[in-house]
Formats: sequence, C-alpha cells, structure tokens
Amino acid sequence: MAHARISANLPPDIDPTKAPIAFGRRALPKLNEELHSPELLTQQRALMALCDLVHDPENVYQAIGVGFLDNLKILLLHHDSTVRQKTTKILYIMAMHNVGRQGLIQSGMISALTELLDDPVDICRKNTHQIFEMMAKLHEGAVGILHAGLIPLLVFKLETELDEIQELILDTLSNCLRVEASEALATGAITILKEKLKHSSAAIRSKAAWVLLEIGTHPEGKSMVCEEVIPVLVSLLEDTDPEVQASATGALMFATVKPQGRFSALGAEAIPPLLKLVAEETSKARLSAIKTLTMLAELPEGRKTLLDHTDTFQQCLNDPCEAVKRAAKIAISVIKWKPF
Repeated sequence: MAHARISANLPPDIDPTKAPIAFGRRALPKLNEELHSPELLTQQRALMALCDLVHDPENVYQAIGVGFLDNLKILLLHHDSTVRQKTTKILYIMAMHNVGRQGLIQSGMISALTELLDDPVDICRKNTHQIFEMMAKLHEGAVGILHAGLIPLLVFKLETELDEIQELILDTLSNCLRVEASEALATGAITILKEKLKHSSAAIRSKAAWVLLEIGTHPEGKSMVCEEVIPVLVSLLEDTDPEVQASATGALMFATVKPQGRFSALGAEAIPPLLKLVAEETSKARLSAIKTLTMLAELPEGRKTLLDHTDTFQQCLNDPCEAVKRAAKIAISVIKWKPF
C-alpha cells in the first residue's frame, strides 16, 4: 500500500540562490528595495533574480524607470566580489538591448564602470569590457567613452589584459576611433597595435588591423600608419586566417590613399600578395585588394608591374558582386592609362 511521504528536498522550480519574485508590476520594485538590504545574502539573491529578468527588454525599460541604475552604480564598488560580478553581468545583459544601452549612457554609467577596469576579479573586468563594447556600438556610446577620457587607459590595457579581454578592448577601440583618433595617437596606440599585429591569436591580429583601419580613416592617422606599420600589414596579406587578411588589406587600402603610403607599400613588395588575393574568388579581401592595387597603379613603377597582370583583373569582371566588378573595371582603366 502506498504511503504519503514528505520530502526534505525543495521543489524542482525553487532556486535557493535567487530571491522570490513578487507578482506582476511589484516584482522589480521589490527587488530594487532588496538591493538596499544590509544583509549580503539578500543583495546577492536579488541580483541573481534580476539577472534573469533583464533578458526581457520590457523589464529593462521598467528597471530603468524604477531607478535600478542608481543602485547598481553603488553596487559596482561593493566589497563582495560576487555582488560586483552579478552587478556587471546585469548591466551587460541590459546593454544587449537598445533601451538598456541608451539608459546606461544617459545615466553616466560609463564613468562609474571605470572603477572596475583594475578589479582583481577577471570576470568583473571581462563583464565591464563587454559593457563598453556594447555601448560603443552606438555613436552616443562611443562619444561617451571618448569624453570620459577612457581611450588612453584602454590602449594601455592592451599590454596587460587577458587575450579574451584584449579582443573586447580592440572592438571598443575600433568603434570609438572611427569617431576620433587623436587621443589614441597621442597615447602611442600605433606602436602597441603594431605589436598586436604579431600576436599568436588570429582574432587579436585581425582586430588590431581593423583598429588601424579605423585610425587610417583620419588624415593624421594615415600619416602615422604609413610611417610605422605598412611593412607589417603587407606581411599579414599572406596570413593563414582569412579575417586577418581582410582586415590587413582594408587597413593597407586606407594607408595607400596617401602617396607616402603607396611608396611604402611598393617598397614592402605588396603587389604579389595583393594579386594573389585578387585571384582568389572566395577571398574576403578581394575588393580591398583591387582598390589598393588601383592606387599603387597610379605610381609609374606600380603601373609597369601591373601591366603584366591585367588578366587577373579581367577575371573579376565575372564576379557576382557588383562592387568587385566595378572596382576591377576601374583598376584596368588606371593600369592601362597612358599620358598623351
């Protein structure tokens, strides 16, 4: 005969690490109150519960309205590493939603997060850099990071941080330096990025080249890239990773807009690897390689060399990509140009 037994185990849908969530609209205000609790466990459980709720953008919107961000700012400086970890995790999840990014930017969260760049706990620093990377995707976020004076600090962190955090820093820098590069250049970013082009990680090499591409969109940046980096970029044209090739070719393309860059690229023997990239139909760097060779063809020495390789560009006229076909047509006309 069966007997009723009372189990000591909690029901499967009960998590003792999370605070119980109040019903409906009271849920977030109740958790916000618990963040003020003098009891560490209560704060930790509230943060765990909130971590789940902010995956929903509607909850993010309500959380901002309730005033969560002011409380989370305070908790960023908490003595307990678990509180700091969960706080930064919540802010990162919020930053994944557009409404969250806007809220973080408008609340001055960028300056508050600066304190965690030297946090002794790796995951806290990683979460912080993930937040910056997400915010920098918005123009207002990139401007906010620039105005907070964070660029020199981020550049210097490239020399000391873990590889996975370096990748996040490079992503943040690429978006910020698209807006303004002078502060990074004054900090010596070119020298540090040049070293990152030789890193063992393909992701770091690729992202470093992409940051140099963004720097090269500014006149002062082009000059410094021409002076210091072109030979290394040319060496990366033959990298085994397609992403590295594409980023390096893009950076080289912007650098060769200046005559100084064209002479440097020719001196570094850039034409053979660029032609190889043009010939590869599946190359991600094909379009940038064609445009770079077009600029090198504007020099007599470059045009003379490329006259023997017009068939490589002729093949590109059958490419399904209109941009590649158009670029190849321009390249052929420049290479075959003769003075009257």
